[in-house]
Amino acid sequence: MTEVFKGSFTQQEPIPEEGIAAAVAVLRSGRLHRYNLADGETGEVAALEREFAAWTGARHALAVTSGGYALATALRALGVGPGDRVLTNAFTLAPVPGAIASLGAVPVYVGVTEGLTIDLDDLAARAGGARVLLLSHMRGHLADMERLMAICDAAGVTVVEDCAHTMGAAWRGVPSGRWGKVGCYSTQTYKHVNSGEGGFLITDDDEVMARAVILSGSYMLYERHGTVPPEEVFERVKYDTPNVSGRMDHLRAAILRPQLRALEAQCGKWNARYRVVEEGLRGTPGLTLVERPEAGRFVGSSIQFLLLDWPAPRIEEVLTRCAARGVELKWFGAAEPRGFTSRYDSWRYAPHPAMPASDRILRAILDMRLPLTFSLADCAQIARIIRAEVGAVWQAAAPHEDRTTIT
Repeated sequence: MTEVFKGSFTQQEPIPEEGIAAAVAVLRSGRLHRYNLADGETGEVAALEREFAAWTGARHALAVTSGGYALATALRALGVGPGDRVLTNAFTLAPVPGAIASLGAVPVYVGVTEGLTIDLDDLAARAGGARVLLLSHMRGHLADMERLMAICDAAGVTVVEDCAHTMGAAWRGVPSGRWGKVGCYSTQTYKHVNSGEGGFLITDDDEVMARAVILSGSYMLYERHGTVPPEEVFERVKYDTPNVSGRMDHLRAAILRPQLRALEAQCGKWNARYRVVEEGLRGTPGLTLVERPEAGRFVGSSIQFLLLDWPAPRIEEVLTRCAARGVELKWFGAAEPRGFTSRYDSWRYAPHPAMPASDRILRAILDMRLPLTFSLADCAQIARIIRAEVGAVWQAAAPHEDRTTIT
């Protein structure tokens, strides 16, 4: 009998009971706005900021409305403005170039490797033309951060890390978000902690944090934040930093705090599921796994594999066959964007010369979420289905077709 997977790729775990109780307490108080506090009250948002700063090892943390807002705020706080060139990954999601373009700045894309990380040789070649790199750890794939930082430091390029997919990940023991000057995170539903929407910005730099606090809409209520730069820093920057309101509220913070405490255990669960799928796919003809480097600690909340040099109709057939058996794969190689799978040539507000080497990789990427609502048995079944359908399409290639073009 042909197996069909019956689970949902978008169903997340419920919010912990502790978070639900804390959220109900906020609702009963009526004080949802982050600055609406009773006398002597810290508030959920400030408490969350302190806990997130401590968890990452950063001096400062700011809770905001989304990961994309955190990215744009980080760039503004660093002085990025209209016409400035900002380096970023060719393989990323639309909010990353969107954050750059929202400031009137110009995204300059850096290539992608078969390991799905930023191409460091291409970065070295382009680094002299910009002063900021908005680095996307896309789908949790960490580059060699020591080499990356050496390239950027030598060229005078400031690094902002997009850690939307790497909350809990690290390179050589250093958490993602702690290599660059600023780290930005998302708490959107499909990320590693879930408040529907939300995000964080972390930094050790007092002036960057002061500007970010004002940008987020502090109305000079600095002392109500969880981590607060010295007053004299605010005095230096408050008159030339605009309010671009993007505050997190107490309700979302209340939901997030218990999830943050449980995150290490959750990361272990994701990685267990990832390894089951990875092993189930290993050795599939025509399919290339993305090997994880030993120096990196990753969080396997999604998995990617490559069908390198396969013709588009063959990849479409794999997608269709897997979907018919309940397995939802996303493809970054389609001519038109579908859902979140846009790429640098889709973002016509930020045109860029063609990147043939990266295009070859992007055309090959298949992507799949691994929610914690899947059991290990579910993951094994999913891997069997993908393996079978990729194999079937591979074997059905016409006898006259040169299979070396689809390996």
